[in-house]
Amino acid sequence: MQQTPLSLAVPPGLQRRALAAAFIAVPALWLGPRAMAQATRRLTPSQTEGPFYPLAFPKDSDYDLLQNGALRYGQGEPAWVLGTVTDFAGKPVAGAQVEIWQADASGHYDHPGDGSKIDPAFQGFGKVRVGADGAYRFRTIKPVPYSGRAPHIHFKVKLGGRELLTSQLYVASDANNNRDFLWRNLRDDERAVLTVPFVHGADGLQAQFEIVVAA
Repeated sequence: MQQTPLSLAVPPGLQRRALAAAFIAVPALWLGPRAMAQATRRLTPSQTEGPFYPLAFPKDSDYDLLQNGALRYGQGEPAWVLGTVTDFAGKPVAGAQVEIWQADASGHYDHPGDGSKIDPAFQGFGKVRVGADGAYRFRTIKPVPYSGRAPHIHFKVKLGGRELLTSQLYVASDANNNRDFLWRNLRDDERAVLTVPFVHGADGLQAQFEIVVAA
């Protein structure tokens, strides 16, 4: 008995829907390795700027928050915070400016609204411009908890006159995370991106924080 060809047995509308479903189910087969790479990347979640973004930047605003002018900060746990700034396709965002600001080891910001003065030896704010490789790094301290907040470092990324991202870095496995309302309001996948371990390496304590922005 002769079989009816599939194209005749299935109504045209059903054929089109089946073909569309096939494209959705296996996009990497049609779009190639680049699509597969993008599927594993996600934009860094944004978070509130908070109340303590500097009203005036310190004269010393470089990468090293442990030295403010001639003063050297000796409190807390010194740490490197480093990573890259890339776009969704994985391309470095050359020329982007990365800013960080955080409290000193006693939990005080360089801001009049804090109520208590920051240790003058702690720079409190730093900024760097990334090069062709998108890399950045800061010398600072492992953040500490204060006033109901889990330890965190604020981040901001700018490019030209545009602000690409404002977010916060959290410390992996810190007991204060579950008591922090901003951290609790993150989805699990967002927490995985913003919560990073501080580990001991050849250069001492360091945290790797990769930033992905819509550039």
